[in-house]
Amino acid sequence: MTCFLDVPATYRLVADIGVPRFLRELADTIRADYLRWQEFDKSPRVACHSNVGVIELMPVADSSLFAFKYVNGHPVNAERGIHTVMAFGALADVDTGYPTFLSELTLTTALRTAATSAMVAKVLARPDSRTMALIGNGAQSEFQAIAFHTILGIEEIRVFDVDPRATDKLISNLAGYPQLRVVRASSTADAVRGADIVTTVTADKAYATIITPDMIDPGMHLNAVGGDCPGKTELHADVLRAATVFVEFEPQTRIEGDIQQLPGDFPVIEFWRVLRGEAAGRERPDQVTVFDSVGFALEDYSALRHLHSLAQSRKVGTQVALIPPSVDPKNLFDTLARPNVPADDSIAPNNEAMALSQ
Repeated sequence: MTCFLDVPATYRLVADIGVPRFLRELADTIRADYLRWQEFDKSPRVACHSNVGVIELMPVADSSLFAFKYVNGHPVNAERGIHTVMAFGALADVDTGYPTFLSELTLTTALRTAATSAMVAKVLARPDSRTMALIGNGAQSEFQAIAFHTILGIEEIRVFDVDPRATDKLISNLAGYPQLRVVRASSTADAVRGADIVTTVTADKAYATIITPDMIDPGMHLNAVGGDCPGKTELHADVLRAATVFVEFEPQTRIEGDIQQLPGDFPVIEFWRVLRGEAAGRERPDQVTVFDSVGFALEDYSALRHLHSLAQSRKVGTQVALIPPSVDPKNLFDTLARPNVPADDSIAPNNEAMALSQ
């Protein structure tokens, strides 16, 4: 049997733990997996593009667990009244190939993206950072704000979106965090002025220059989240040229990130190398750092692993018959005549791999 965590179960799980604590624990799990970077079989995600969006598969595996995520990105969906990003994912046992866990990942993707952003910024941003500009106030914005407030101690968020209703929504949703001061800005430049950290999480699938060189102050850390597929950027190329740029998985970011604007030999640093002490992070208080984040499958592996561990310990989720019974593994046809035989539950999850997240 396969453990299935649907949307209501995931929402109950996160609500029971609380968003701040969930983000902290997820960030720790992602960090632990980044430190094991070289143990993973990695590849850029597989993408099918259309003129209105993209559908992607994101696989990754270590010696114990295989993980994948299905995810889309359709900015036009906002006009249709449906989600622009939707996702689900699975874990499987590498030794047998049996799927052990199936989960929603729409909410979880927003949580893991925010946890990754804050985990990286805790290393790269100035330790005294207390203000952040948040450009793009859509579906992921609250998660970014709460993660930076919870994990880095950001005290003031300056928010701007070209759609004032998005900013209204964000301000309303953050009202439950009274220690976080939320300031509505009149423009991107107004929001960025004097900020220690700048997070961009815009949705348009277009080459854009949301942040330009004249907006950059010495010592800023830029968390560029929205540029995540070919033809979609947020930072002016000169901003990148003047900064030290950090990425998740270089072969994927070269295709999808803001650095797609630059030559293939433009120098970048994979962030795992900083965590392991193999490369320098921030070296000076006045240094400008950029995390060119496109989202990588390892972060979904971490999120799925963390969710599965929580579901097991809190007895959340249901068991579903995803695989036919194996009364006779060489006689699959015979299962048609045995509709009431239970699915195969003889393959237990890899408990050693699950324990890594605890």
